[in-house]
Amino acid sequence: MSSTPPNGLPVYRLITGRDDSAFCQRISEMLALGYELHGSPSITFDASKQHVIAAQAVVWPGR
Repeated sequence: MSSTPPNGLPVYRLITGRDDSAFCQRISEMLALGYELHGSPSITFDASKQHVIAAQAVVWPGR
């Protein structure tokens, strides 16, 4: 595995968005690239939009 993420991506990323299948797909894509989960996911409820927002940090291994 490369010591740096592909395509000039940063070593640390915080992925956020509506907690739905698209969010899960984004996390899955980061894992497929070689990123690792960092910490636990967080969620909150957006009352104005009536849906849950999720956040998950990912890091490039070896840092």
